[in-house]
Amino acid sequence: MWTVIDSPIGELRIVEHAGAITAIEFTPFRPGVGRPLGDRDDQHPVLAEAARQLTAYFARDLKEFDLPLAPQGTDFQKRVWDVLLGVGFGETASYGEVAHRLGMTNAASRAVGLANGRNPIPIVIPCHRVIGANGTLTGYAGGLERKQTLLSLEQDALF
Repeated sequence: MWTVIDSPIGELRIVEHAGAITAIEFTPFRPGVGRPLGDRDDQHPVLAEAARQLTAYFARDLKEFDLPLAPQGTDFQKRVWDVLLGVGFGETASYGEVAHRLGMTNAASRAVGLANGRNPIPIVIPCHRVIGANGTLTGYAGGLERKQTLLSLEQDALF
């Protein structure tokens, strides 16, 4: 099942399977990305709750998501995504810092970056909060403009 919501960074497609969120996709939506979409169901309880929480996040009324998540990926990718869940609202971490939180050295930064880029549930699993070691914005699956908007939204909400 899936639904679509409007957001300050464009329409987002939220995908659910077996009672958990499996993807949040940026526009333009790509057909056939390897996971079944099923039918659109704007009233599905998990999708409706995800839409409610995302809307509250964009309104700066929610800082922490509470949704059932089931991202599909390798064991390493899932470990990286779990670490990302610990990077709080309004905070950032470098790829090297994420590697250290995994018990690895800076040499794993590139692998962390690749896993970060494959995150199927952006925003909720906050891959936008990972930045370059020198504080610069680096790649983002949704584009650097979206990443900057998300980081600015969080910074503005803190002050």
